[in-house]
Amino acid sequence: MNRLHDKVAIVTGGGSGIGFATAQRFAEEGARVVVFDLQASSVDSLQVDVTSPLAVESSIRNVVDKFGRLDVLVSVAGGSGRKWGDGPADSCSLEGWDKTLSLNLDSVFYCCKYALQAMLTQGRGAIVNVSSVLGMVGGDDDFATHAYATSKGAVISLTRSIASYYAPRGIRANVICPGLIATPMSQRAQENEHILARLPQLQPLTGDFGSPRDVAHAALYLASDESSFVTGSVLTVDGGWTVH
Repeated sequence: MNRLHDKVAIVTGGGSGIGFATAQRFAEEGARVVVFDLQASSVDSLQVDVTSPLAVESSIRNVVDKFGRLDVLVSVAGGSGRKWGDGPADSCSLEGWDKTLSLNLDSVFYCCKYALQAMLTQGRGAIVNVSSVLGMVGGDDDFATHAYATSKGAVISLTRSIASYYAPRGIRANVICPGLIATPMSQRAQENEHILARLPQLQPLTGDFGSPRDVAHAALYLASDESSFVTGSVLTVDGGWTVH
């Protein structure tokens, strides 16, 4: 349908999972997509460490220099902090806290900061940040990663703050909160018989994991002109996780 015909879009974390599906979906709809990731992908990609503000700034500048503008930013890059010791607040390691917030929150701020600078000169643009259901609701013993939840909750607040401030400047900002999606990041859950047995309770719409394409479709809507009157929204793609 060419819903993103000729639009220039950056997708962070586009080397796998939700980011990869989003980059593919955008390309199918006519966008000129540049992926920021530490891995290669099937579309144009730059090897970018999104936790480095200098790397993000220079990479966004390169995109704008090449294409003349930046229409869409989708920030997907992020991940679990379990390997650094993320967990319940009383036992979360200091390294787990710092590294998880750097990966999931600082990176989004850097990408938004430098994308906004480009979009302000144009007087238009769309930002889509990917958070998580755990940024909206508390996790029980199976999902007690409090640095992760904090980082994802902060992404929601950051996005809505951007939406409010930059709306008069023609820039929209929205956030997607996925539930359990079948990606490399959720491999632990996909292999956990206890969590698999809980899926009908957690995500009652299907009783199963969502697909990366489910999130990509949502990102496409929020990036396209079909959502031109939408900003500051928090769109859940969670199979019903947050409604019960």
